[in-house]
Amino acid sequence: MFDTLSDRLSAAFRNLRGKTRLTDADIEATTREIRLALLEADVNLGVVKEFIAAVRERAAGAEIHAALNPAQQIVKIVNDELVAILGGEARPLRFAKRPPTVIMLAGLQGSGKTTLAGKLGKWLKQQGHSPLLVAADLQRPNAVTQLQVVGERAGVHVFAPEPGNGVGDPVSVARQSILQAMSKLYDVVIVDTAGRLGVDAELMQQAADIRDAVNPTEILFVVDAMIGQDAVNTARAFADGVGFDGVVLSKLDGDARGGAALSIARVTGKPIMFASNGEGLGDFDAFHPDRMASRILGMGDILTLIEQAEKTFDAEQSAKAAQKLMSGKGEFGLDDFLQQMQAVRRMGPLSKILGMMPGMGQMKDQIAGIDEREIDRIEAIIYSMTPAERTNPKLLDGSRRARIAAGSGTKVSDVNSLVNRFFEARKMMQSMAGSMPGMPGARRPAAKQQAKKKKGNHKVSGNPAKRSGTAAAAPAVPAAPSAFGQPVPTEADLAKAVGEFQLPAELQQLFNPKNTGPR
Repeated sequence: MFDTLSDRLSAAFRNLRGKTRLTDADIEATTREIRLALLEADVNLGVVKEFIAAVRERAAGAEIHAALNPAQQIVKIVNDELVAILGGEARPLRFAKRPPTVIMLAGLQGSGKTTLAGKLGKWLKQQGHSPLLVAADLQRPNAVTQLQVVGERAGVHVFAPEPGNGVGDPVSVARQSILQAMSKLYDVVIVDTAGRLGVDAELMQQAADIRDAVNPTEILFVVDAMIGQDAVNTARAFADGVGFDGVVLSKLDGDARGGAALSIARVTGKPIMFASNGEGLGDFDAFHPDRMASRILGMGDILTLIEQAEKTFDAEQSAKAAQKLMSGKGEFGLDDFLQQMQAVRRMGPLSKILGMMPGMGQMKDQIAGIDEREIDRIEAIIYSMTPAERTNPKLLDGSRRARIAAGSGTKVSDVNSLVNRFFEARKMMQSMAGSMPGMPGARRPAAKQQAKKKKGNHKVSGNPAKRSGTAAAAPAVPAAPSAFGQPVPTEADLAKAVGEFQLPAELQQLFNPKNTGPR
């Protein structure tokens, strides 16, 4: 959604490269480009003026660090101000001291409230809660049925005593849902209310009546991030008519300019709490202003990527796979490779994952052109192999590869390409392990090499007499007092003691070179 804005901001920063210091003209030209970029992205005019004034003041002030170049200075300032207009810090969901916690969803029709109710319910269930979805939208055709389907997909129970389609009292349904939650021990109630085609006074009053009936802990205003400046106007109307505690941005994966998302938190004074960026029920998470600002500036979102990886990957299974890979014995096979690839796929589309990595903003076209079906072909090829072939890909001769290609519906060249890439990747990772001893599974230096390093260049004879002679030739060092007041023995003292040491008679005969006769 923010691709155009990101490109314009990157172009503005690019003009500062190579400059050793910022002049007033540089600041003016850069802020002009940033202002045009924000206006083209449909950011509210008042927010743009406030933003540019803050950037210009900080850029001309004394806070700029001398260690950074001008482009980095401006990027840091713009990043800080973007975080500020997006709400500053992430605001977590409030929970009632005495369950159930009641969350009421409000917004325009078509903003995605019903689907978002299912996403929020699934997210809360993953957090260890027991949510209940309430079908209080009785006006829109089939809204109750849609919520039931979404709830079933999310694995969350739905309270729907009325059929909807204009039949039933939504205020009564909302009130009954609280009693249902208390009797069935649900700790969170999510009330899906009717959407409005505009600022409808009658439906606005209905939302206010539901609010008064259930006394919600949180009222979340769901806004379509693609509707532009009307989102700000609608948010103001809801704030005056019903009131809300936080904003949920839906459809962040759309191709609109999305400036309303940057405006709504500053204009309404309410934080953005959640964001939905896809059609899947898992495409939903808490909103972090600093991470969103980082994405807009093309710096990636590593923290979100790590969190998604932690949810998706089995830590024990990944550790075993890493141990196999680093062992250097060829234990890492195609089965392990397939498991890791499927775990990456569960994180979401590859284009989305790569987009979270720093520096990938310059490769948007290549990322957008990634063919997700390639993973399906790889899975088909690996599944067409026998267990022995997956464990030891070196068994794959020409006839086996032809059989696998026929079984997976691919070409022999596809099988060859997969196997060759697998061997190259495994070899590269093993070589990295050998060059970084601290990595898990990395091979340690041989014992002989370590022994040589410990010995150094000084050789000591095994003959005690020779050792004593060598030591006696060395200049004596005065004995230094130890920490306990006793003198520390010198090397000459130690050599003398070794020279005076006598082996037992039996051992002396054993090591006597003159004793060569028969025994």
